[in-house]
Amino acid sequence: MLTPRPYQQAAITAVYGYFQNSTGNPLVVIPTAGGKSLVMAAFIEGVLKAWPDQRILIVTHVRELIAQNHAEMLGLWPEAPAGIYSAGLGKREAQARILFAGIQSIHRRAQEIGHTDLVLIDEAHLIPGNSSTMYRRFLDGLAQLNPALKVIGLTATPFRLDSGMLHEGKSALFTDIAYEAPVRDLIDAGYLSPLVSKQPATRLDVSKVGTRAGDFIQRDLAAAVDQEAITRAAVTEIIEHGAERKSWLAFCSGVDHARHVAEEFGRQGISCRTIFGDTPKDERDAIIAAFKRGEIRALASMGVLTTGFNAPGVDLIALLRPTKSAGLYVQMVGRGTRLASGKKNCLVLDFAGNVRRHGPIDLVRPKRPGEAGGGEAPTKVCPLCESIIALSATECPDCGYEFPARAVKIAPTAATLPVLSPKGPQWLQVSGVSYSRHDKLGGQPSLKVTYSCGLRSYSEWVCIEHQGYARQKAAEWWRKRAPGCPVPLSVDEAIAQTAQLARPSDISVRPSGRYFEISDHRFASCAHPTPVSAPSATGNLAALAGSTQVIGSPTRGATPAASTSAVAPARTSAMGGRA
Repeated sequence: MLTPRPYQQAAITAVYGYFQNSTGNPLVVIPTAGGKSLVMAAFIEGVLKAWPDQRILIVTHVRELIAQNHAEMLGLWPEAPAGIYSAGLGKREAQARILFAGIQSIHRRAQEIGHTDLVLIDEAHLIPGNSSTMYRRFLDGLAQLNPALKVIGLTATPFRLDSGMLHEGKSALFTDIAYEAPVRDLIDAGYLSPLVSKQPATRLDVSKVGTRAGDFIQRDLAAAVDQEAITRAAVTEIIEHGAERKSWLAFCSGVDHARHVAEEFGRQGISCRTIFGDTPKDERDAIIAAFKRGEIRALASMGVLTTGFNAPGVDLIALLRPTKSAGLYVQMVGRGTRLASGKKNCLVLDFAGNVRRHGPIDLVRPKRPGEAGGGEAPTKVCPLCESIIALSATECPDCGYEFPARAVKIAPTAATLPVLSPKGPQWLQVSGVSYSRHDKLGGQPSLKVTYSCGLRSYSEWVCIEHQGYARQKAAEWWRKRAPGCPVPLSVDEAIAQTAQLARPSDISVRPSGRYFEISDHRFASCAHPTPVSAPSATGNLAALAGSTQVIGSPTRGATPAASTSAVAPARTSAMGGRA
């Protein structure tokens, strides 16, 4: 029997909490290999067992995902009234109460699909940003049949190349992020495979490649990258680094480039096949099956294997495709985060400079249209094992090499950036706490909490007056400091009651892009004051009605010691956005 993990159950709870107080279309963000299929299945089972008359549609664009999601549903609930509508899978079970469908097959068939109460969209980041798309027209058709239609998006990357965050912008389909599980946290908890990186000597030069629609011009990119000497050098390095690894993926810059990479692998004695978007279904399935069985050691692809591809054994990823798309970068690297027997980690070889462009995958923050780029991440290379690690690290996590106390600074290059942020936060002793009201133009006010830690201060924002998941997290924050006391309904009320709040003895901080984020708090055993009053019914209902995410603060001029660790994305969202 399948059982949701704690973060998966938290995602389900957050969606219920969101709809208690909001009428928008929320997003659920769970990293690649984090189990979105099980989250959907468990949520659907709960809905239909509580309200059997509901009709639920699960839509995506990839045939493999339709089949995977359907199989996960039956694995959790064998008696589920589930069906499939997909031309690629040869099924059109339009009247199923739980219908798993491909958007290409149903986008003109809203009337045939009929009344629907809830639509779940898997891989929601692939919905184009404009309002005239297959998804939008189809959803508009369903809304005509049922104006109360609810839509939930699920994705590992809540942003797209051309328009930033999925829930921002005038034509955004989604309105909020109801829940987000940080990839760093899931790796640290053992739910995902760690990612490691070594420094490749070969670099792909795209300095003369132009940009169109926010990414490198495809034809010019392929011409710049697909050169025999470069391909031979890169493949030679992949083979050297992958000697003890069994299952390799190479993401290439064009169809011909992928073929040439595969041919070079073959010349050097490594079995490698290619897969493209037009590879026939039966041939593609046979290649992937042989790859999973270990009969093929490497796959070289262009434009595929970034969505719906499930091969847990992948333990080496070669990035031979430079991209300005943060989402594509995260999706490519995410192919290596699945757990598998005997797999300790996945090695990422970034020939393409993608880590320099976007940062560690757990800290990616997409640029908004027109936003200028930032600097590079401070890193260094271990002289013994060539692992790419944080500049501030005193010991290599891979080989144990201890760096001299006064290490010489190493200038960052395209190949000296970590694919994951450093593990573990830094705990700082709190010497004082202050509270103030923070007003945001066009948004709800929040409670700003500032912690003094020696000569530095760090702040977080508690969204007392927000709704949905944000309010729920605010209530959790308050109850932790004042157990038994009603959660205030306004920021001014909260400020008036701060004398009731226990003060943390320590806070955990981690760098998040240009900012520092407060990730956790410690309290002394006697830190909690005696409640001033018992909880009231109104307070309990108010706490149940919503929630907030506590978000870290921008801290200027932090000392190097304060920036040694980073474990959470810099993104902030409506589930607790930066106030």
